[in-house]
Parts: sequence; C-alpha cells; structure tokens
Amino acid sequence: MNALDRFKLTGRRAIVTGGNRGLGRAFATALADAGATVAILARDVGRTARAVEELRAAGAAAIGIDVDLMSKDAVVQAIQSATEQMEGLDVLVNNAGACVHAPAFEVTDEDWNAVFDLNVRSLWWCAREAARIMRTTGGGSIVNIGSISAAIVNRPQMQPAYNASKAAVHQLTRSLAVEWAPHNIRVNALAPGYVHTDMAPVDRPEFRARWIDDVPMRRAADPDEIAPAVVYLASDASSFATGTVLTVDGGYTAV
Repeated sequence: MNALDRFKLTGRRAIVTGGNRGLGRAFATALADAGATVAILARDVGRTARAVEELRAAGAAAIGIDVDLMSKDAVVQAIQSATEQMEGLDVLVNNAGACVHAPAFEVTDEDWNAVFDLNVRSLWWCAREAARIMRTTGGGSIVNIGSISAAIVNRPQMQPAYNASKAAVHQLTRSLAVEWAPHNIRVNALAPGYVHTDMAPVDRPEFRARWIDDVPMRRAADPDEIAPAVVYLASDASSFATGTVLTVDGGYTAV
C-alpha cells in the first residue's frame, strides 16, 4: 500500500455526530470524499436531510438519523441503528458540541451542565457504544473533536465551561486510547484553532486582535481546511497514532 492509499476510506463505515452543519458537515463530506459511507447523527431533521442529500448528489453513500444526543438511550439506539443500516462501523467522529459565552460569575449551573452533558457526557456515551461494536469486529478509529480552548483561555470572550469541557475531552481521549489499544481501537482528538463557524464569531471586530492578529497566519480557518485532519486520524495513514491530540490552529498555540 502506497502512502496516498493509506488515506482512503473505501468500504469503511463512519458516524459523525452533529454532522449537518459547520465543522461536522465538513467532516462528513471529507470522509465521504475519501470513500466512506457516512451516517450523520444530529438534531434538526431538515438540516440533516439536506446534508445527506448533498452527499448523495456527490455520489456518496449517506444516511441521517435524528437523535437527541443528550439522552443515553437515544444515543445507544442511534449508533446501533446506524451500524445496522451501514452493515458495520469503522469510524466515529464525536463532533457535536455546545458553548456558553459568559464569564464565570454569569455561568449558571444549567449552562455548565448543558455544556458538559453534550461535550463530555454524550461523547463518552457515543465512544463507549461505538467501541463495544468495534471490539467485536476487529477494531476501528474514534476521533474526538477537542479544541485549542483545552490549552488556552479565550479572550476577550470568556467561556470557562467550554474550555474545561474540552480539556476533559483531551484527557478522556488519552485514557480511552490506552485502555482500548488491545482491541485495535485507536482514539485520537483533533484540536482546531479559530474557524469560521456559527460557534466562533471570528469576524467580529472586538475579537480580531486576539483571534486573528495573534494567529501567526493572520487568519481563521475554513471548515474545509480542518476536515482533512479527520480523514488522516480516521484512516490507516495514522495507523500508529493513538492517544494523540492533533492541533490545527495556524500556529496560534506555538507563540
């Protein structure tokens, strides 16, 4: 197998949570471009249907499943359903996430719980259910979407709950990687920097000094620039990588 062939996902079956918008949609598209069958697990039936239709129009095999990722039973059922429909599961991309933009004194318990329930607890449910399947079928790859916010403090927009949740994602990634390596299940995290998405209003003037001017490349990324890193972590190109947090941030954390 040559180097480029290692990036191919032909015949692989992949789940992307929150794959109907933003980074998740770019991830789903990139996995499909690499040859994978893709299942999008998300809320908003209409948006998911449009994403699936777009993938199919490009020649990909894709399905959409409406799921409340805050419900453990719903998560387990959705992953089992996706696996049955795709006749297997090789890749899970834990992308769905939430953020509360507020300083610590203004973050309510409800805010904190909502962020951790989706960013950590739901990710944990998804990873564990996917791994239960993968360990019976020879292994697989789990990619958790973290953030540079696990290692920095975003300014001037404070978001302590999100930052703490992503730090938890990175450490959980390492823990699962070590535990599941004997099952041939690789677990890695991707830590994007500032990206043009609904969650990160990078174009607002009050954020430019910290979010754009402080980036050595002097710009934010587009989702399509981050997505190939998911293909790398999902594919045999990263066959010896597990427990890794891959940072793609235009050099932001290097300075």
